[in-house]
Amino acid sequence: MKSDFLKYQAQTTPHPLGMEVSKAKGSYIYDTEGNKHLDFVAGVSACSLGHCHPKVVKAVQQQAERYMHVMVYGEYVQSPAVNYAGLLAKSLPHNLETTYLVNSGTEAIEGAIKMARRHTGRSEIIAAHNAYHGNTMGSLSLMGYEERKSTFRPLIPDVSFIHFNAEIELERITKKTACVVLETIQGGAGFILPRNGYLKKVRKKCDETGALLILDEIQPGFGRTGKLFAFEHFDCVPDILVMGKGMASGLPVGAFTSSHKIMKSLQERPKLGHITTFGGNPVVAAASLATLTELLNTSLIQDTLKKEKLFRKLLVHSKIKEIRGKGLMLALILENEEVTNKVVLLAKQKNLILFWLLFEPKAVRISPPLTICEAEIKEGCAIILQILNAL
Repeated sequence: MKSDFLKYQAQTTPHPLGMEVSKAKGSYIYDTEGNKHLDFVAGVSACSLGHCHPKVVKAVQQQAERYMHVMVYGEYVQSPAVNYAGLLAKSLPHNLETTYLVNSGTEAIEGAIKMARRHTGRSEIIAAHNAYHGNTMGSLSLMGYEERKSTFRPLIPDVSFIHFNAEIELERITKKTACVVLETIQGGAGFILPRNGYLKKVRKKCDETGALLILDEIQPGFGRTGKLFAFEHFDCVPDILVMGKGMASGLPVGAFTSSHKIMKSLQERPKLGHITTFGGNPVVAAASLATLTELLNTSLIQDTLKKEKLFRKLLVHSKIKEIRGKGLMLALILENEEVTNKVVLLAKQKNLILFWLLFEPKAVRISPPLTICEAEIKEGCAIILQILNAL
């Protein structure tokens, strides 16, 4: 199977980890040799409720028996998507009332920046250095990391960059700016939190200039930071909210949410301003609805902060220089890239799944399912400390 994987399936790196997966359940992934691996990554923050959560599985099965794909997005009334969008609106500030469902976070970014340009009649987009919003041509254009995007130029024009948390650079937001696109918490850069009311100051500048504020919550959204969305920690409500990853507990999905007025910008002049065949897929929407319902009706979101405290209490070691992030979106910053690589690869040998971050070579990702229990946290942390002690 592994040789066929390497032969027939396109690869993203020269050396994929290559685990042959048999099944996954809860906080564990099982390989074809019968080993179970404790998952501290959750499919890169995607499996909010762990693997194969029974309520999500049941929702998917029931919907698959009723109907799956029936029409391109936005033409037929399909109850899973309508019910999901309604529940999401009730859980968000009043201006975030209308949702466009798509297939991934990067597509949601594409739709959001198109809508911002259309609504404002402006072209300039401001993003952040070391930002990561996806890999399609539009979202890649917002990536403030030249090494990863230079090969693919030319990209979309009129995009400029500011440094995250650099208040002095907010003067670059002007009446020519269509939108400012920021991750609420910078992910690929090393789980960097906004400081000193930074997002509130961005919000104020956008209000002054008429620019729209787009917050990318693709990774921190859906409870990962102890609130349904991370912007709730920072007293800053965006004009457009972008989401994905943990939205459907492991199925491919994304969305962008805004006011009804702004969202109407995609309805005409031209019609079909954004269109997607599979966006709002009823099976995926059913999984999204089951996920959101479970998050809203349990203590899982609040418990992420208690679990964060446990991680921080346990992961104390001279080789750990810092723990960044919030809730269950944490990055261990180690001494150097070599130590980081050894920790990730040695953990794999000890049946603990860790992973890297895109732009911070010293970081080890810890983003387990929100359903992870205290015993599993202790089990995984003990393995990390054992590895660090042996280095």
